Order: sequence, then structure tokens, then C-alpha cells
Amino acid sequence: MLDTSPLTAAVERFADRLRAAPQSRLQRGAAAEALELARELSLRAQRLEDPSGAAPARVMPDEGVFVVGDQLAVAGLDLAEALRAARGTGTGPDGAKAPSEMLDEAVALVERAEVRAMR
Repeated sequence: MLDTSPLTAAVERFADRLRAAPQSRLQRGAAAEALELARELSLRAQRLEDPSGAAPARVMPDEGVFVVGDQLAVAGLDLAEALRAARGTGTGPDGAKAPSEMLDEAVALVERAEVRAMR
């Protein structure tokens, strides 16, 4: 089973910083950055759970600047669970990536978004 603790740690760190951030910082773009990230993580989890794409993608709603930390945490944990459940070991002819590669990409995505949001 894939160890997704790097992703959950990065997501929780960013989510905690958002929860503690002043309203002014959230309104200056931190919340928008975090919502965009939460939506991306959610879409990645949905793709892993339904690789055929048969179900329509569900977009995480904008519930306001004070909720985005929790939305990020939920999306990140959903992706971590989907990665743990994913099967596959490498890039196949269909272009699918290994879960470990998807994990590394997701961690980097979270870290970059945190830097942009909290500067």
C-alpha cells in the first residue's frame, strides 16, 4: 500500500495555515489559491476513482474564505485515499501514471500553492 503521509502532511500544514490566516490575507488571494488547489485535488481523486470518466466531474463549490481550509483538507484526504486504493505500477500505453508518481506531483502542487498563497 502506498504511503501517502507526505501528501496528508502537506495538505494539513497548508489547511492549518489557512484556518489561522487573517481575513485580509484570505481575501487578498490565499483563499482563491487554496480553492483552486482543492478543486484540482478533488478532480484528481475523482479520476482515480472513475478512470473511465463515466460519471460527470463534481466541482467543489466556493463556500467562502473561512471554509477553504477545510475544503482543502477534505480534498487532500480524498486524494490520499484514492491513491492508496489505486492499482498500477508504472506508465502504461494509455498514459496512466503510477500512483507514486501521482503522489509526488500532488505533494509538489500543494507545496507550490502554499508558497503562492501565503507570501
